[in-house]
Amino acid sequence: MRAARTCDERAPKGLTKVTIEMMMSSNCARRATLLSLTAASALLMQVPAQAAEQQPGGWDLLNMTHGVTDMSREIYKLHMEIFWVCVIIGAVVFGAMFWSLIRFRKSQGAVADTTMVHNTKVEIVWTAIPVIILIGMAVPAARTLVAIEDTTKTELTIKVTGFQWGWNYEYLDKGVTFFSRLERKSDAARELGSGVDPNSVDHYLLSVDNPVVVPVGTKVRLLVTGADVIHSWWVPDLAVKKDGIPGFVNEAWFNIDADKPGIYRGQCAELCGRDHGFMPIVVDARKKEDFDAWIAEKAAKQKQAAAPAGAEATPTANAGAPAGVEATLASASVR
Repeated sequence: MRAARTCDERAPKGLTKVTIEMMMSSNCARRATLLSLTAASALLMQVPAQAAEQQPGGWDLLNMTHGVTDMSREIYKLHMEIFWVCVIIGAVVFGAMFWSLIRFRKSQGAVADTTMVHNTKVEIVWTAIPVIILIGMAVPAARTLVAIEDTTKTELTIKVTGFQWGWNYEYLDKGVTFFSRLERKSDAARELGSGVDPNSVDHYLLSVDNPVVVPVGTKVRLLVTGADVIHSWWVPDLAVKKDGIPGFVNEAWFNIDADKPGIYRGQCAELCGRDHGFMPIVVDARKKEDFDAWIAEKAAKQKQAAAPAGAEATPTANAGAPAGVEATLASASVR
């Protein structure tokens, strides 16, 4: 079988050695350049597709989420209003600055106006305008902050206790309590040398073994505290981010739209130790009838599990908690 010819063998005959070498170099360079351009174009065609898979939200990832509650949309609206105020201020300030630099430059014979150094009228204007802008921004911001702290007329109260490294949920007056930790698959995949590809795990580091279940169309009140160090319960879609501080109880609330049942994810947003990055939060929002059935079934199972064992062996809300968390949870309940 005939071997493929090299650049030397394909060179025309009757030419000088220098000319042949120049032609060979040119032809081989063109071939190498063509192959490089082909590979580069193929790579560039693949990059947008890969980026789209990794960032399905596109440009929305650079902004706040609209969320699934009235309060989250109100916060987003306030955020955008303040953003555009800042954009307008920046455009005016930098526009005036660049116009002044170009229009009154020394090369054009401009002479400094010394009367502007202590002009009372100008000083009053540039003090009054920022005050008016700040008042205009403070009014809607204060209104939103007051609404965020309004925990009245709630229909369901859940006590949330953060610990290293997970969450305890207690449905007050419902007889239901459980712990929520990182899902086993994610926990195994995060270990160094586990051999598990994190991309093969659905919602890697954002899934839990026991999600907190809530009804849609219901104002839910959260009592957030900590068992050991400061944690922060944060779910962007609900516009809730509240610190859990040992010895203190902070309040928050949300009301998911009645037409938006589903799964909403969050994380601990306060650096709380070694496994801070492995404290996901999963909220399972269900229709009211489905939630009522779930809470009744959960309460019945926990009551049945506690009844036969008697008072001494009855599992408590702290059963299965890490060492040192039981006593702290008990003291937090007393407080």
